[in-house]
Amino acid sequence: MARIAPRKLAHIVYRTHRFEEMLEWYQFVFDAHVQMQNPALAFLTYDDEHHRFALANLDVIKPDDTETDQRGLVGVDHVAYTYDSLEDLFGNYQHLKQRGIEPYWCVHHGLTVSMYYADPDGNQMEFQVDAFETMDEAGEFMRGPDMADNPVGIEYDPEDWLEQVRAGRSFSDFLKRQADGPASPIRGVLGE
Repeated sequence: MARIAPRKLAHIVYRTHRFEEMLEWYQFVFDAHVQMQNPALAFLTYDDEHHRFALANLDVIKPDDTETDQRGLVGVDHVAYTYDSLEDLFGNYQHLKQRGIEPYWCVHHGLTVSMYYADPDGNQMEFQVDAFETMDEAGEFMRGPDMADNPVGIEYDPEDWLEQVRAGRSFSDFLKRQADGPASPIRGVLGE
């Protein structure tokens, strides 16, 4: 099976105890604007991508943590890469699985269908496919009620999806997040 490379670098997620300060800094330094924000998460962009940065507020996500500047707690959570299609994402999944490399978390964020991996040092990356055809549609979703109600998403089993595709279902059927699935906890974003 041929290796399938991502099309582009998509975004970076940072964990922080300085949420408001980080928001202000990224807005000023990159002239970024907030696409969606709640007390735990913020998504910002400076171009036509739905988000280039996400900030995870550790004071909300891990409020009882006394090690506020512990190495590995604050800083980069993960880097995301976009694939052209679900066929490419799942082709990459199957290619990596043959080598024993499997995602630790698969989630349909609504905005993207994503698989999270960790390298041998534990650096985390997200391989994703955009769920919307245009960035305007993605932006509308980010500012809408579905994102506000569930900003993290719904977990899925890639083997179950592959089985459904083998039975005749199209990969495109999976692009729209189903509202009936259980919401995934925010801690999944932090690799826990």
